[in-house]
Amino acid sequence: MALSGNSRAKDSGFPDVIELNVGGQVYYTRHATLISNPGSLLGKIFSPKNNASNDLARDPKGRYFIDRDGFLFRYVLDYLRDKQVVLPDHFPEKGRLRKEAEYFQLPDLVKLLTPDDLKPSPDEYIHSDYEDGSQGSDQRMCPPPSLVPADRKSGFITVGYRGSCTMGRESQTDAKFRRVPRIMICGRIALAKEVFGETLNESRDPDRTPDRYTSRFYLKFKHLERSFDMLSECGFQMVACNSSVTASFVNQHTDDKIWSSYTEYVFYRKFLL
Repeated sequence: MALSGNSRAKDSGFPDVIELNVGGQVYYTRHATLISNPGSLLGKIFSPKNNASNDLARDPKGRYFIDRDGFLFRYVLDYLRDKQVVLPDHFPEKGRLRKEAEYFQLPDLVKLLTPDDLKPSPDEYIHSDYEDGSQGSDQRMCPPPSLVPADRKSGFITVGYRGSCTMGRESQTDAKFRRVPRIMICGRIALAKEVFGETLNESRDPDRTPDRYTSRFYLKFKHLERSFDMLSECGFQMVACNSSVTASFVNQHTDDKIWSSYTEYVFYRKFLL
């Protein structure tokens, strides 16, 4: 069992160093860190007074399992260690992190994160994208490489979108373009969340662990260039693209055709260790 080699904290029933599986992400931390805030959920679960280590959920390798967001849990641990948390500028997931703080019953961390609610939310930026496209990707910043686990640093993300227009036979100037209905995101979930944060719509493929892959996520905004900017800010480069086009008549009484296209752009990021 993963914890069998650790010495035990005095009279606690728990090892000095604890191995956690949080939403598929593995963390090592000291028992003293987890109980540093006795009133928190972790403080109660791992309290020496609890002495219920055998009753806690474990994964197949014997790690204590917590069914929460594994990517954001690192900030919860940072707070327990230092009683403060340092986030990247324009961190896109403060709302979700605040929910994690509420779940783990850390009211002081909730207060640290609450003032940012006074700023425009990501949903407001997304709304402006729908209206006039004036908002770019400069409202967020990708986490620095030092905060990204080694197993997440390299990988591919594919951006796909469909577009269409109706065109008459006589002149291309009569073309009526339709807006891009949806920008699809394919790849490893951890990478997609790192790059796109709260602008990522996960409703078609929810509750998947960060190490899994998806081809069903899409973005809440409709501007392809914005997605390119966000990928570039996170160190991704385009390595391939392809496109297909089909045409069909609007109806039997006209020569107008509906032209539909599907395009994919493949981005790759490689970190040298």
